[in-house]
Amino acid sequence: MYRCDLTWLTSKWECIFGRGCKGILKDRPDDGCCSHGAHFTDAKDAKHVKKFVELMTEEDWQFKSVGDAGGWSEKEDGQSKTRVHQDGCIFLNRPGFAAGSGCAFHVLGNRIGERPMDMKPDVCWQLPMRRDFETREFEDDTEQSIVIITEFDRRSWGPGGHDFDWYCSSNPEAHTAAEPVYVTEKGTLIKLMSAEAYDILLEHCIAHEKAVETVQDSKGRKLIPLHPATAVRAKS
Repeated sequence: MYRCDLTWLTSKWECIFGRGCKGILKDRPDDGCCSHGAHFTDAKDAKHVKKFVELMTEEDWQFKSVGDAGGWSEKEDGQSKTRVHQDGCIFLNRPGFAAGSGCAFHVLGNRIGERPMDMKPDVCWQLPMRRDFETREFEDDTEQSIVIITEFDRRSWGPGGHDFDWYCSSNPEAHTAAEPVYVTEKGTLIKLMSAEAYDILLEHCIAHEKAVETVQDSKGRKLIPLHPATAVRAKS
């Protein structure tokens, strides 16, 4: 069973890296959300990423020589993650690099014809989409597995998320897309769910959008709210 956050999925969020993104650290706006590196989900995630790192050239990856010499991953509180180099993820190409600033996996993807989301660490291609798993127990001793699809908001980062100087999913500045998230992030959602589940989700999202426009109280006030950041942006 899937439980999906339709308010988030019908929002107008989009990644604005390089187009007004202020970054999670105010003194490093060019980093976007890549200042701290990315934690791997598990060993399988790290192994998958390694396969594509080995395909990178110096034209793809600004810090390839650094990664080759000293490694591109590290441990933090016992968890494996991408290494931080010069105060940002080692795979983050900085402004001035010949291939442009941004994730080296995007450069590699353009060169070899692969989607970046099929090469990057799980957290990177999913963000700011969040997939959680729950098990619901019933009185007759049966169980039901539930997959939750929702927004990876500040709270999802843990206590440190509230210390971010700026964060896109909750900021109206990043709710500028022409199409809603369920359309622009179709590839991500299919990878998180399945093509069959996405087709069903699509029907629910369209129905939700219609309900937002039509469900009113006796005074004509809309009763189903938009995502707060999308609502603020719509008024500006």
